[in-house]
Amino acid sequence: GDREAQGNGDREAQGNGDREAQGNGDREAQGNGDREAQGNTNTEVAIKASFRKQLDAELALIEELDYPGYFLTMYEIVSFCGRRGILCQGRGSAANSVVCFSLGITAIDPMRMGLLFERFLSRERAEPPDIDLDIEHERREEVIQHVYAVYGRDHAAMVCNVIRYRPRSAIRDVGKVFGIPETALDRAAKQISAYGTIEEAALTRAGLGEHGARPLEHLVRMADEILDFPRHLSVHPGGFLLGHEPVHDIVPIENAAMPGRTVIQWDKDDLEELGLFKVDLLGLGALHQLHLAFDLIRHHRGRELSMATIPAEDAATYAMMCTADTIGTFQIESRAQMSMLPRLKPRKFYDLVVEISLVRPGPISGGMVHPYLRRRAGLEPVVYPHDCLVPVLEKTLGVPLFQEQVMKLAMVAADYTPGEADQLRRDMAAWRRSGRIEQHRERLVGRMEAKGILREFAERVFEQIRGFGEYGFPESHAASFALIAYATSWLRCHYLAEFTCSLLNAQPMGFYSPATIVGDAQRHALEVRPIDVTRSAWDCTLEPADGAFKFAVRMGLRWIKGLHLAQGARIVAARDAHGFDSVADFVRRTAVPARCHTAIAEAGALGTLAG
Repeated sequence: GDREAQGNGDREAQGNGDREAQGNGDREAQGNGDREAQGNTNTEVAIKASFRKQLDAELALIEELDYPGYFLTMYEIVSFCGRRGILCQGRGSAANSVVCFSLGITAIDPMRMGLLFERFLSRERAEPPDIDLDIEHERREEVIQHVYAVYGRDHAAMVCNVIRYRPRSAIRDVGKVFGIPETALDRAAKQISAYGTIEEAALTRAGLGEHGARPLEHLVRMADEILDFPRHLSVHPGGFLLGHEPVHDIVPIENAAMPGRTVIQWDKDDLEELGLFKVDLLGLGALHQLHLAFDLIRHHRGRELSMATIPAEDAATYAMMCTADTIGTFQIESRAQMSMLPRLKPRKFYDLVVEISLVRPGPISGGMVHPYLRRRAGLEPVVYPHDCLVPVLEKTLGVPLFQEQVMKLAMVAADYTPGEADQLRRDMAAWRRSGRIEQHRERLVGRMEAKGILREFAERVFEQIRGFGEYGFPESHAASFALIAYATSWLRCHYLAEFTCSLLNAQPMGFYSPATIVGDAQRHALEVRPIDVTRSAWDCTLEPADGAFKFAVRMGLRWIKGLHLAQGARIVAARDAHGFDSVADFVRRTAVPARCHTAIAEAGALGTLAG
């Protein structure tokens, strides 16, 4: 078990080895991870009786289902990230697991949050657990190469995405067969919607009617027939299949366009149906930005910070959120979120979890947003249709907002088993495709009536569940995102110079352009200095300055349009060897292509030399 947790490539860590050894290894890794996580964060997590009971129950089920190797593999990947200083965080339903929390895979304590383990893993569900690991995007490739190095291409392959025909691609491909000019097809593609049906009138407006009514009708009919058919394969953003047997003995594979990589010709849904072991290693720009900000704070202020050591429940940070002053923060910077923040007025972490979840199709289509806001503002009483629902709904003021609440509601009010509740979640997510959600109507309504809950309310609950559809947001997912949202907001509130500099260096990411980010910083009285070939590095940097922030942001050479990294490096190297005396000296010693001279001048980067 210890060797597996250390990642020596032993294929038994993938689930086929000695179960007892794996169980011991899982417990040992859990203990090490728990102690390590607590030591690193300088916090003492009191493992109460309920925590230990849940931990033992999860470990027993993991061993029973023969999944210890899965958790050990994820623990090894997270441990590798820790050793290399790569920020990562598990999210999704994995945050419902005490084992994942103890191993340091996730950062949310599911017992304190009251999260439902069955959302992650249950005996009745015949599929492996799903752990999504967010990794700072600039270093995700290091983790991918580590996985290949440990398991080898014979035992590791990336999952594909099946790209299917949509109206625009169908018109383009069928039109080519009909000999229609590409320029005409491009015009037509812009006239029709990306999804849905192909309207003949839109193609006529684009000029395709010039080829005659019958050919146009034939084009539409043929294009309609191939809608949703597979067109080609692409590589999944982060899905990996790991197997103790060579992957080519299990699944069809092909070489990827990128050298040294293997791609499976099946998508993630196919793998889940077959119960194959998949991990998701996803890139997240916000984690990279956090890493850059922590580095700047350590370098310029001598303060060591991490996700775990940022002060919790900071009043100033929440006050900033309440004014919608959140440009550049994770998840709460969009126009919709900025509109919601002053209405919801988050004052603690769980408020932020709710904030992230409310601006989603599920709560909006289910009519849950306004009742929640009215109750939070004291404009509407918080009422519960039955006393048994109070523990399920009290933290969201009687309004169900999360998938986990729907599952708990079914368990408490309709006596669903945890496995039945998870099947409800799955049917709820797939109701548009399968229609299976209807089979729960009589079971839910009938059992709730038997408990003394009015049929009218029971029917309303069922319609609310349908309203969630495939848009219901998991509470564990929202909590994982809220951690990052809070961290970025705290940095923006207390270290605006470092926050702004790191945000510019982490681009492209988020909703806003660099010009908007710079303008926002200047509105807060943070000095942003222009690009200057005599001072700028490739990235944006901090320079000493007077005022409350103590630093100004110097824009980097990277923001000169058309200038490449290699050319920027030549400028910095020439300047380090000897400062530039004049524009002519700059041109002579940097050997930057002539086409870049104009761009450099237009960016104002020669101002100091030009006098």
